[in-house]
Amino acid sequence: MAKKGVEVSEAVVVMLSDLGNDEHHKKIHALETQADSLVRDIFSELNSTFITPLDREDMQRVASKIDDAIDHMDGIASRLHSYKITSAPPHALDIANELVKATKEVELMTSKLQNMKDPSTMIEHCRKTSAIEHKVDDLYKLAMTELFEGNDAIQIIKLKDIYESLETASDRCVDVADVVEDIVLKYT
Repeated sequence: MAKKGVEVSEAVVVMLSDLGNDEHHKKIHALETQADSLVRDIFSELNSTFITPLDREDMQRVASKIDDAIDHMDGIASRLHSYKITSAPPHALDIANELVKATKEVELMTSKLQNMKDPSTMIEHCRKTSAIEHKVDDLYKLAMTELFEGNDAIQIIKLKDIYESLETASDRCVDVADVVEDIVLKYT
């Protein structure tokens, strides 16, 4: 599931680098649909498995939070497409690249959930995700400051929505990290 998050975040970066190509939006939406299917499969499997390595609810929370992040990234692509944005807004690509880093940290931390031999490494990935999110917050504030120096109200509204979606996707990665940290503390 977390691998799908990395795929989607990388696809958002590609889309921002090539906004004239509608295929990027379609690809991101297809990946998001695949992620939704994975979540349903995970929930179904968890509900039919008698013994699970972790609490069923904990595993569902992780899958659900990753899906939330993917949904927000799909929302970014939809907004870029719907608003007919033709070039990457200032700082959007920087934020998207940080989002890729955050999803990779999520992938690393969740890959270790089945076998928590080194909980400190998992906590370290959680902390890195949080640090990335703080950097995204700083980039978001900078982007918003520069955005509101402009005069085009419609463009301001469009870009504000896109920046907020990027920042929220980063927040959702931290939500995953928070759940993973709770699980690590619970089982160690």
